[in-house]
Order: sequence, then structure tokens, then C-alpha cells
Amino acid sequence: MKKVIVGISGGVDSAVAALLLKEQGYEVEGLFMRNWDSSLNNDYLGNPNINSMVCPQEQDYNDAKKVCETIGIPLHRIDFIKEYWDNVFEYFLDELKKGRTPNPDIMCNKYIKFDYFIREAKRLGADYIATGHYAKIENGRLLRSKDKEKDQTYFLSQLSKEQLENVLFPLGDISSKSEVRKIAEQHGLSVAHKKDSTGICFIGERNFKNFLKNYLPSQKGDIIDIDTNKRVGEHIGLMYYTIGQRKGLEIGGGKKYFVVGKNLNDNILYVAEGEDNEYLFSTSCIIEQVNFNCDERPTSCTAKFRYRAKDYEVKLTYLEDNTILAEYDKIKAVTPGQACVFYQGEYCLGGGIIKEVQKDHQKLWYLL
Repeated sequence: MKKVIVGISGGVDSAVAALLLKEQGYEVEGLFMRNWDSSLNNDYLGNPNINSMVCPQEQDYNDAKKVCETIGIPLHRIDFIKEYWDNVFEYFLDELKKGRTPNPDIMCNKYIKFDYFIREAKRLGADYIATGHYAKIENGRLLRSKDKEKDQTYFLSQLSKEQLENVLFPLGDISSKSEVRKIAEQHGLSVAHKKDSTGICFIGERNFKNFLKNYLPSQKGDIIDIDTNKRVGEHIGLMYYTIGQRKGLEIGGGKKYFVVGKNLNDNILYVAEGEDNEYLFSTSCIIEQVNFNCDERPTSCTAKFRYRAKDYEVKLTYLEDNTILAEYDKIKAVTPGQACVFYQGEYCLGGGIIKEVQKDHQKLWYLL
């Protein structure tokens, strides 16, 4: 009998993943990861749970224990607090300092869930590891899940071919989240209707602006209308804004402004009127931290530039510094720091991080 170590988070997806694997005849054990300690990590400002008797991580662990007791499998526990800080959270902060919009979930998968977790699972004698991700593995290849609304291959795009070996995604062929909850309910799992986790991976819901004050000083500056070069407001810190943002600008006058660029040197946030203004669109970008999980190196494929965004046709040129030039018809709000993920049909080939967006309008060549 093959042994599978399942990442049990205390949520319904990982619970049903473990249940399905046991029903399929595997020897199943759970492993709960604790990757964030609010007191150790100075997580006070913006933390809605700071005065709670039981912190969310401990509640998740208690839920995980109940699930494993119901399924009839053992549960192990391990802390990766330092590893998460060093590999994920510091990356997150560094990207924000650069004025970019990072995606910590992608790095969490790369360095924690499919690296340190795998090492611990092997120590526990695992033949396979499994998670509750919505994705599929066929013949060693990563594919989109059956449920296209929940598909999470975007977040798995930094995984190597080796990291995807001996990995199982039991939810890959399930058609909807409601079906997952129905399975959990039918088997008496206490998390059947537990709310999905939101917020930063393994940290949870936070008042983002106040949360960042724990770690990064913010500096107010001017908001400039890029067309008129006139000051139209004041920003609270460039790290709090992303390209294409409309809400939270607090600019009066009834005009609909959108964030179109940042000048870090002068601490200026640039905005332009209208949701389809020319400054929001680009025709190419440079991709760094490129990772492929397969042998293919396509010169054309489709790509996602944000989670839940549609696929766009792209032409890829491989550059000498291990970056890629991705060219496309005009796309809105392609943003430095976000992931560009490559697809061939249902196959996810990998991806990289958007380093630089090249826009037709000369005013924005030097801006993030």
C-alpha cells in the first residue's frame, strides 16, 4: 500500500482530498503546517485577531484534528515559521519596496508547500504528497482542473518538473466547489461549510495598510494627473497601490481616475482618467525568474497575467539574461511583480514574474 502525506490546512479542500485518497486505498496521513506566528513576527497593527483567545492558526489546527479523527488518519504537525519568513515574506516586502505588486502565494508553493513540506513528508515515509489544490497531474504534466473557476495552476507556475513528481491533486477532476462541500457534508466532516481562507497565504485576513506598517515605513506623496501634470491628490505610500487600481484613491471632483504608473525616485503616483485610457495598455513585457515544468520552450502560446484573467495569445523571445520578452496585442493593466503564466491548451507550462512592462506611450517607459 502506497503512503500519501496530505497537507491538511483545516479547510474543506484539503479535508476532502485526504478523504478521497483514503477511499482510493492509499495509506493516508495528514501534515499540518504552521508558518506564521503573530507575536514572533510583530504582527499587531491591522491584525483583527490580536486579542482573540484562540488565534486562527490554532483554530485551523483544531479543525484539522477533527477532520483527521473523522476520516481515521493520523495528523502530524510542523512549524516552518522561519522558512516562511526567509523565503516568502521577505520576498513579499522586498517587492513592495520596489513598487511592485507581488504574489506571495506563488512563492509559498515554491518554497514551502512543495519544498520544505516535501522534505518532511519524505522523512515520514511518504511515497506521494497531496494537497487540496484545484489542478491535475497526468503523465508528470501539470494541467488545469476540471473546475475552471477554481483552477489554481496559476499559483503552481513556479514549481519545477522535479517538484511535481509523486504529487497527487485529488480535487482535479471535481466539477465545482459545491461538490467538494457536498462530499464533506455527506461524510460528516466538520469543515464542510467552513468559510474559505482569504488574505495573504498563511497569514490570513488583515487590514492591509495597517498590517504593512508593522514592517515598512510609508511616505506620503503627490498624486499627479499624467495628462495635465497637475497634482490631484495625495497618496499614503506607493506600496499600497497597483496598476489599474480605481478604488481607494480618494480623489475628489467626480473624475474616474486609475493608477497608471509610479515614480519611486520622486515618490509620485501617476493617474489618468477613464478605465480604457491609453496609459493602462501595453504591448509587451519582460519576464524574469522564468520557470518551466516541462521540456517545451514555446515561441508562441497563451498566457495569464493575473489569476482569473483570461488567456491571451503571446509571442515569446528568449533573451540572453535568462529573461523572456512576451509580446501581445494590447492588454490592460499588466503589472510588474505579478506572475505571467504560460499555457498550451490545458497544459500549464510554467511561468515567471513580470519585471518590466513596455508601453507604447513614451511618458510611461520609465515608470513601474
